[in-house]
Amino acid sequence: MTYNDRGMTHHLLFLDPGHFHATLTLRAPHPRVADEIVVYAPDGPERRDFLALVERFNRRASAPTRWRVDVVTADDPLATLIAERRGDAVILAGRNGGKVRTIRRLHDAGFHVLADKPWLVSAEDVDDIRPSLAGPPVVTEIMTGRHDVATRLVKRLVDSPDVFGRLRPDGPAIEIDSVHCLEKLVDGAPLRRPWWFFDVGVQGRGLVDIPTHMVDRAQGLAAGAPGAPPRDPTLVAARTWPTRVPREVFARITGEPDFPGALKPVVDGDALVYDCNAELTFRVGDAEVRASARWDLASPPGGGDTSLMLVHGTRADIRLEQTARTSHRRRLAVEPHDDAAAKAVDEVVRAAQGEFPGVRAERGSPREIVIPAGLDGGHEAHFAIVLDRFLRSIDDGRWPADAAARTLAKYALLARAAATTR
Repeated sequence: MTYNDRGMTHHLLFLDPGHFHATLTLRAPHPRVADEIVVYAPDGPERRDFLALVERFNRRASAPTRWRVDVVTADDPLATLIAERRGDAVILAGRNGGKVRTIRRLHDAGFHVLADKPWLVSAEDVDDIRPSLAGPPVVTEIMTGRHDVATRLVKRLVDSPDVFGRLRPDGPAIEIDSVHCLEKLVDGAPLRRPWWFFDVGVQGRGLVDIPTHMVDRAQGLAAGAPGAPPRDPTLVAARTWPTRVPREVFARITGEPDFPGALKPVVDGDALVYDCNAELTFRVGDAEVRASARWDLASPPGGGDTSLMLVHGTRADIRLEQTARTSHRRRLAVEPHDDAAAKAVDEVVRAAQGEFPGVRAERGSPREIVIPAGLDGGHEAHFAIVLDRFLRSIDDGRWPADAAARTLAKYALLARAAATTR
């Protein structure tokens, strides 16, 4: 590790980058990250896709990056990375099967690790997660949803007793629903997924993929005051079901002409039976949470991934939605139960304007909270925030105990759900 006039300079190492989230951590330069990065991966389409996207960042007309990539090809990339020790922080985003064992090896070898979710593929994986979160070096998730402006405003509204009261004690207090598309665009280009994305032994079933974000969101909304003991979520019920992926759709997404042999056990006729959808009911303290995640083949014209979150309080309900109903525009609205709560909405929004310039609450029922265009750079821009928080945790030299406890509680819940639906 070296130093400059801004503090420590970190040297990033990338291990088997098989998911575009690895590359998105490089979408913007960081003042404390060296331009030289090292990639440890075998030759193949995943490594080539990673390098091509990095090159696009370097060559773009607006705010290009200056990454210089050294590629190391080895029979055992993990062992080579550990032996060479050419950096202090490792970025992991790729195959989920075995990821926690890789995290544990890196942690035990003294590397800080920023790893994409989900960490857990089977219930037994929690046994490797626990020691990796027990103490330094820093191990944390690529969890972009926490940094979305609308999500942060929802948290402010929920934390205001005058607006929200408290989470409703009867019925579901938090409802989260999402629909993701297997075929999609990233940075304006069609996303190619590796064939193993459809192997639940590698990628994980639907119960441990998108619900990782959903449980994280519910934990954040139900969290008490800073420093208060975390309330571990407890499982109520869980179920999964598949999406059928026709051969021609699989070929377009992966570039593979046919289903590989490893997927043959889940091929039914001309389609792959992909166990990617899930529903989960759990409790955080007194609050009941219902979460549902579904994967469709492709979005309708003009559409895309959709999401809906409803938070029910004793004084107001909050709705964060991006669906066809909102013309696929992110919309945040508050439905106060009385005039006093409606007035309090204005006060919370006014107080938030210092951090979120231009945000405002419109009149009417429900009260829409308008977020100015450009205030939030979108999902891809949040990776720079995640990387910055990760590096700050390292530079501060203090173990993020609360964040580690929250992460462990989340995966312990998902492990119990995976065991019940095995």
